[in-house]
Amino acid sequence: MNSNHRDIIIIGAGLSGIGAACHLSRKNPNKTYLILEARTEVGGTWSLFQYPGIRSDSDMYTFGYSFKTWEDQKSFADGPSILKYINEAADEYKVRDHILYQQKAVTFNFDSQTKLWTITAANPVTAEETIYTCQFIFSCSGYYNYTKGYRPEFKDESLFQGPIIHPQQWPKDLAVANKKIVIIGSGATAVTIVPELAADAEQVTMLQRSPTYIAALPNHDKMAAKLKRLFPRKIAYRLIRCKNILYTIVFYNLCKYYPEKMKNFIINGAKKGLGDFPVDPHFIPNYNPWEQRFCIAPNGDFFKAIRKGKAAVVTDHIDRFVPNGIVLKSGQTLDADIIITATGLDLVAFGGVQFQIDSQPFDVSKSFVYKGLMLNDLPNFFIFVGYTNASWTLKSDLTSEYISRMLNYLDKKNYKAVQSQVIESNLQPVPLLNLNSGYIIRAAKTLPSQGNKAPWRMYQNYILDYKMLRFDAINDKHVRFFK
Repeated sequence: MNSNHRDIIIIGAGLSGIGAACHLSRKNPNKTYLILEARTEVGGTWSLFQYPGIRSDSDMYTFGYSFKTWEDQKSFADGPSILKYINEAADEYKVRDHILYQQKAVTFNFDSQTKLWTITAANPVTAEETIYTCQFIFSCSGYYNYTKGYRPEFKDESLFQGPIIHPQQWPKDLAVANKKIVIIGSGATAVTIVPELAADAEQVTMLQRSPTYIAALPNHDKMAAKLKRLFPRKIAYRLIRCKNILYTIVFYNLCKYYPEKMKNFIINGAKKGLGDFPVDPHFIPNYNPWEQRFCIAPNGDFFKAIRKGKAAVVTDHIDRFVPNGIVLKSGQTLDADIIITATGLDLVAFGGVQFQIDSQPFDVSKSFVYKGLMLNDLPNFFIFVGYTNASWTLKSDLTSEYISRMLNYLDKKNYKAVQSQVIESNLQPVPLLNLNSGYIIRAAKTLPSQGNKAPWRMYQNYILDYKMLRFDAINDKHVRFFK
């Protein structure tokens, strides 16, 4: 066998890639595989991001893998704990032996005669290229640019005398004690960083153009602790996962069908956590709950920092930077020694890889996504896309379960390739990610679409997906098989 040929090549050794490899080891041990990782270590997001307080914004009983129990008492884990968990999974299922580092995928080319993919990968340091071949590609590279985050240019920012830092490039030796810090942004990253820096800084100000929904949730799940005492470890873990999955689905649907009531409920919760700090206009968003990503404050840490006077929120627009801070459109000046631009991610479809079929370009932005895991007319290619309204891993686990069934079906029928096909004459494109967050809107034209009807519609519902991916027939009219 060619040393660079495998049945399956997984792109990326992050949460999804390691999870997919573990599933293969468990369910399809007869399949050979490699993981190509562009960086020098396992973990993806959780080894790349080093900003203070980096943590999950989904509870770990659903963010963790279905096959590996989460043992920590914290529901919302910090980055190092999640990285440790991913590495433990890699070791338990001997995944590490299959990883090649510093191999960034550049092109994918499918040969319709041999039914094989050829992958060209480049070493990011030396630019040396290596060729790999495989029957299937699992795309687990995430959805954002690992080299840089999104950062708009601000007027006169060169005049500012202190450091300007994007959280994706956080310096290891940044001294924040007794400093005045302004954090630009109101998303999950900003909400995470504020309480961490407020512990040592003189003052932390979160500067936002518009508010975000923020809710305080306990970081210790009392019901989970009780279930762990009553049941064996694996049974307790499954029960806790089911409980949290149902809670998430119910909460999301309440927000969808009763937006005004849920808006008031969330805002009243913020009001309780803030004490004397005004909720209006800083915590009353101009959109309905779950139209953008929801922010979690474990144990209300964000609200506590504001209540203690160590942090504040300002809702305004930036006019310009000055040597000692930022001048706002209102005329107010925010003094700053350090400015942090928590302004979002730069989305990249499939790590920026160029797709080809028989050496002819294939435009993924014109594709529809079948069942959330295949692109129409692209054979033997599976994508791992998590939920936007729940844990990412819930969906990537289901994707692996479906792929396992598909691989067994192909072997049983002696097929070499599978591809989804659009048979509808009036399928309408819908944005792949169902949020109107800025980073999603900016990248919408480069991503594939979902459709307006099943199986092209992604319902963001674990129960519906569980039925579709684990029980519905593999062989349906939207799928073609090749010998």
